[in-house]
Amino acid sequence: MATSIKKLSNTFVWILMGLLIVGLAGFGAVNFSSSMSAIALVGEEEVTVDEYLREMQREQRALQAQGGQSLTFAQMAAFGLDQAVLSRLISIASIDNEVKSLGISVGDDNLRQELAEIPAFQDASGKFDRQAYKFALQNVNLTESDFEANLRRESARTLVQGAIVVGAKMPNTMTKTMTDYIGARRSFSYVPFSPDQIALIQVVPDDAELKEFYDANTAQFTLPETKRITYAHLSPDMILDTVEVAEEALRALYAERSDQYQVAERRLVERLVFADEASATAAKAQLDAAETTFEALVEARGLSLQDIDLGDVTQPALGAAGEAVFAAAVHDVTGPLPSDLGPALYRINGRLEAQLTTFEQALPDLRDELAVDRARRLIEQQAEDINDLLAGGATLEDLANESEMEVASLGWSGDTGEGITAYEGFRTAASVVTLEDFPSAEFLEDGSLFALRLDEILPERPEAFEEAKQKVLAAWEADRVATALQAQADALLAATSETGDFPEGTQVQTETGLTRTAYLDNTPADMMNQIFTMAPGDLKVIKGEASTVVVRLDEILAAEDNGETQLLAEALGTQLDQAVSEALFSAFISAAQLRAAPRVDEQALNAVMTNYQ
Repeated sequence: MATSIKKLSNTFVWILMGLLIVGLAGFGAVNFSSSMSAIALVGEEEVTVDEYLREMQREQRALQAQGGQSLTFAQMAAFGLDQAVLSRLISIASIDNEVKSLGISVGDDNLRQELAEIPAFQDASGKFDRQAYKFALQNVNLTESDFEANLRRESARTLVQGAIVVGAKMPNTMTKTMTDYIGARRSFSYVPFSPDQIALIQVVPDDAELKEFYDANTAQFTLPETKRITYAHLSPDMILDTVEVAEEALRALYAERSDQYQVAERRLVERLVFADEASATAAKAQLDAAETTFEALVEARGLSLQDIDLGDVTQPALGAAGEAVFAAAVHDVTGPLPSDLGPALYRINGRLEAQLTTFEQALPDLRDELAVDRARRLIEQQAEDINDLLAGGATLEDLANESEMEVASLGWSGDTGEGITAYEGFRTAASVVTLEDFPSAEFLEDGSLFALRLDEILPERPEAFEEAKQKVLAAWEADRVATALQAQADALLAATSETGDFPEGTQVQTETGLTRTAYLDNTPADMMNQIFTMAPGDLKVIKGEASTVVVRLDEILAAEDNGETQLLAEALGTQLDQAVSEALFSAFISAAQLRAAPRVDEQALNAVMTNYQ
């Protein structure tokens, strides 16, 4: 037990000390210039201003590493992170206070050993180096006495934590119960019904019948909360025809893309190199006499076809062999021919024709590319003028007269749609706009400029019958099919209940030993969960969105006793033991805080948040 606690203590100490050294190296230990030294008193322990600042800075850096953006203390407070940091420090101080009241401390010998094992304080040979120790603490503005006091507290704290969590185990009954639940199996028979099995006479309902269905199922035709938004929009595509592009720029871009527009003729080639001309000539003679194959020659050299594949190559890339290779037919083997590795045989596997695109042929694509880029720059130049117009009182409708922007309206309920609602930038702006906001020009992902105004917010409401008529008709027909499915399933259920077995000729499907997580195609999503509520011999109709089944439970089976179940039990046992340990330690911290009665100095806390940003 003592050995386990010691190992746990060492582990926690090195993690905490590593975080301390690395964390403080980035910012330095900050001394807050104030007459107040503590922001909280926890029993006989203090949460000092310096500790709070260091922890807030560590949180800042972690957030910046995650999101790439540094938050100010005020922004962190808006997310409640300042309270999270304070709560964490109070928890630590509560443990320290409890440890002190228990009289637990780390002796000098243990402290020296732990100091010697910290890598930051070691020389090249791994031994403790006092100069390195002194230098490292100077870099983070800590004295030796302060650091050693912190280390003593951390070590004592971890000893107490280890004493609480080491050896904590959940009773095996809990693990067995969960394993049995997860691994439990069922064998059952079922008959599926799907809409394509239903043959109904075509019926066209009149408006009165549809209206009656609409009134009885209004919830199906309720529109979501909708924002009525007016927006002005100017995209590069809208002004492409008015953008002029100089021919010199077009020709320069064509020249820059020469490898794309002027692709030379190529061959797909394999090259087998020999040590000398005689060996290559002999191999070629064997091929010509059909005494061997090219693949056999490659294999005899201990190579694979992948080893000798040159891919698609141009004639100049083959050097002196280029002309002969390009003159050969596809599937021919030619040579011996020279290569940079010696005489070689070349097999031609394919021919790729040259692809030459003239300037005139490429002109439309070149112009569109340059015109779009030019259009984006023109829109960027207009953004400031448009914002000035809006700031001067111009409405979005005025922008259509004063600029090239187009104005339109839409109803938006938060979905990604077509047109401007396909842009994330527009959806983000639409989600936060209020009736009090004034329009301002913003950019979309493709360089478009837009501004929007919220005209009204329509609450959830039934869609007008005339506008929803096609939806009502589709829902009426679906309900008709579902009713027929239910009737067939109920009839089968009744017949089976009467005879004790599915009627002869019924297409019954049988499953054996399935767990509750099993999935069967073309069955209701909740079928397995419902089957596990049944007793052997029970019959049940289970209805899903796209299918309905009649199920009979045949047998209840316990979890299989195999390697997979044992692994599951071990994993569950580990998780449950960890949960018990965490719960015990959380309970200890709560009790320690209750006894310590933390008192926060709100004035000191506010001073820190106000003076340090």
